[in-house]
Amino acid sequence: MRYGILMTLALLFFISISSSTWKRDIHIDHLNELPLPTKNLKFGFNLNDFHVTQAEIESNQFLADILIPHKVSYQAVAEIAENAKSVFSVRALRAGKSYYILNADTSDQADYFIYEPNAISYVVYDLRTRKAQLVEREITRVLKTASGTITSSLWQTMMNQNLDYELAAKLEDALAWSVDFHHIQKGDLFKAYYEELYVDDNRVGVGDLHAAYFRNSNNDYYALRYANEKYDGFYDLEGRPMKKVFLKSPVKYSRISSRYNLSRFHPVLRRVKAHLGTDYAAPYGTPIYAVANGVVTKASYTKGNGNYVKIRHDKTYETQYLHMQKIATGMSPGIQVKQGQVIGYVGSTGLATGPHVCFRFWKNGKQVNHLALNLPEPEPMAQEELPHYFVVRDKLKEVLDGIQFHEVEEIIPVPEEVEVAP
Repeated sequence: MRYGILMTLALLFFISISSSTWKRDIHIDHLNELPLPTKNLKFGFNLNDFHVTQAEIESNQFLADILIPHKVSYQAVAEIAENAKSVFSVRALRAGKSYYILNADTSDQADYFIYEPNAISYVVYDLRTRKAQLVEREITRVLKTASGTITSSLWQTMMNQNLDYELAAKLEDALAWSVDFHHIQKGDLFKAYYEELYVDDNRVGVGDLHAAYFRNSNNDYYALRYANEKYDGFYDLEGRPMKKVFLKSPVKYSRISSRYNLSRFHPVLRRVKAHLGTDYAAPYGTPIYAVANGVVTKASYTKGNGNYVKIRHDKTYETQYLHMQKIATGMSPGIQVKQGQVIGYVGSTGLATGPHVCFRFWKNGKQVNHLALNLPEPEPMAQEELPHYFVVRDKLKEVLDGIQFHEVEEIIPVPEEVEVAP
């Protein structure tokens, strides 16, 4: 009897232990099936650890207006503004741009202010240490090709094909010294071999243009990028620099509204008066560029010229730019300017009926028609460099010649043997 009782107790104890173990195993298995909390990583922070306020900067809104409601003092804002000057000045904050305010869930006071000036970078203002850091996002570069047939302007044709306006600007810059984009014609052709930029799989812009082709009036033009320690620019098939001493025009995306004409009827004076310049019509505020390196000799206003700038380029050539809305900051006699530098903005000051720049050109002290001149050529590539250039030329030309018109395609993989600028 005693033996039976002992066996019964032992059996009950075993069942109890087994049941407990089984329940514990089931519990552990159940825990293993539960989803782990995910991190919400952005700007180098796990946003799950913060209370996040996201908004856009409003017109006439200052940093203090944004931060003071988040319990940041005027003194702290002033210190942040001072410390951030060398990183990203708070004066550069622009309306319409996004910002984030982070504060710990246990506090109402802001810990970080994060500003996104563009898709490629962001600025972290640490409100605790009063320090700022500019962070560049990792960019992925993907080589692309594009082509098209001109229907009106280069810009409009590219827009019709959902190509980026940045690509139009880069293509025009590469070919500006060879192709007169004010006189391109319907049916002209273009091709481009270029980079598109991506951040986190989102397209954020156009990178380097590596090669371009344009057919204008049955003439073929190639612009091929070549870069090393000595050279960095676009060259033609023979290795001649595409960049000339003078730009074709002082304004991009414009049209010629009036040409050099010794017997033009003046629209304001209502009489025949020689027009010794070329008028480029463009919207108010369009940048006006110096067509070549030189020294400013005049930056002033007269009743006829309106706001204008005059530049001496060498002993032979001078240029003048009239009817500016305003002269660019810093332009004054004696200032040196570089080709492509902004010297003013399109307007209609002086004797003008609409927004344009009257571009005047002097040769040996006499005003001439710059479109009819054979202007000086730049220094050619050194003979010993040409064999290296021709290797790159042949690879880039092969890519361009292989592009079919009216297509936009991704090229994978990138040809390793093609040397392109970083």
